[in-house]
Parts: sequence; structure tokens; C-alpha cells
Amino acid sequence: MARGINSILLVGALVREAELRYTPNGAAVLSFTVAGDSTITDSSGEVRSVAWYHRAEYISKNAETLVESIKPGSALLLEGKLEYQAWENDLGEKRNRVVLRVHQLEVLRENSTERLTADRTGGYRLLEGINRAIIAGNLTKDAVLRHTSNGTPVTSVSVAVNESWKDTTGQWREKAHYLDITLWGSLAENSAALTKGTPIFVQGRLESDSWTDSAGQKRSKLQINAERFEILERRANNEQPEAIEEMAVEAPIPPVRRPRQNRAAA
Repeated sequence: MARGINSILLVGALVREAELRYTPNGAAVLSFTVAGDSTITDSSGEVRSVAWYHRAEYISKNAETLVESIKPGSALLLEGKLEYQAWENDLGEKRNRVVLRVHQLEVLRENSTERLTADRTGGYRLLEGINRAIIAGNLTKDAVLRHTSNGTPVTSVSVAVNESWKDTTGQWREKAHYLDITLWGSLAENSAALTKGTPIFVQGRLESDSWTDSAGQKRSKLQINAERFEILERRANNEQPEAIEEMAVEAPIPPVRRPRQNRAAA
């Protein structure tokens, strides 16, 4: 399987105190929520501001230092990926979730706090934040088109993004990350005929969808709200489509302020 693209870039404020925990093998994990406001153009052409909150995990030897140095309201830049996790609970029921796994975390200059705003819960968001997702992979099933109550077309697709790496023994490993993508308006209509296995490129923003299930339990999941998509050319022998790299360049990420030299990096 060809490798995909799985890239998330967020610039926002630390909502509340970060939490530090340890994995069974002793690795330090920093868990935190970052939030911001982003300006978007919706499917009706209206420009508006949208607030977003995302939970993230950062595994690093710097985690113990960072938990002491970053405070609620700190402006953070983070780059990472969406990681698909699957397991069975104590009852033998299959469960899965998508986690935002941070690879690089940096603290922005103090003057970024001029763009802070407080929410109703006492947390913080960063005005003019950045929320960018770039995904390239293959559809796991045919696209599904539906319409909202006011007639807006919506298409939902699931994409498998393949990742490969060498483990500590030098052996190559592969894993597929299964990600949900939603397309609206003309994008929904143009993608409605997509079929299982089609390779696509998507640029959009990361969203957290929340609901209450039939058992009354609160549930949530991470997904991509698409702002652009392209069908990629199929290649023989599972080669990486050249168009993926070209399209990623055509969809530039807005510049951000450079952090100080004493930045915290993975």
C-alpha cells in the first residue's frame, strides 16, 4: 500500500491546565486542549467565525518540563497527525477512536495573548487561530450523499491513510488510519459518485462531532470538514501518486509568527 498524507496544523490557546501521565513503559504524555476561532466561508458563501476545541496528546521527553511552563492562555503551535486506535473493552465489545497525536509543539510569543478571548466555561481561545488538515488516502467504501432539512447536500466518506515505519528492531511496520470526512454543497455533489478504493486528496479543517448515543452516553469523534478535494491518479504497483505532493503545495498553510529560540520541540 502506498503511503498517504496525514497532517494537522493548529495554532490556538491552551484552554486549561495541561495534564501529565505516563505510559506503561514510562514515557511521559502531555494531554491538553487547544482552542481557537477561525474565519471560514461556509457552503452558502457566507463568511463567519467558527470556534473550535481539540484534545491532543504529546509524547516527549520534554513533556515534564512543558507541563510546568505552559499555562492556560498560552498560545501554542502544534503539528501532528490523526491516529486511529481500536481495542476491545472488558465485555469483549469492539471500540475505536481517533486521537490527535502531536509531533511538534511550540510556544508562541507573549504578544499572541493580545488575541485571547475567554469562553463561557472560563477557558481560553485564540482569535484568528489556524486549523488546517491535509489528508490523502483511499476510500474505504462508496460515498454517501444526503440532504439536510433545508436541502443542503452533504456527502460523507471514510478514508484509509496508510503509514509505514521501522520499529526498534529495524523491521518495517504498516498501519492504516481510518478517518471520516464530510463535504458540503458543491463539494458534496461533486464527490457523491466516489467509489470504494478511489484515491483522493482533501484539504479542510479538523472538527469534533459530539452526540448522545441510544444508551444516553456522550460520544464524540474527530473528523475532517473538507474545503477542497481532488481525485488522485491511480498508479501501478501501489506507487505514491505524484499529484499528492503537488496539490499539497497548491494548498498553502497561512504563515504564523515565529516562536522564540527557546522553543519546545519534540
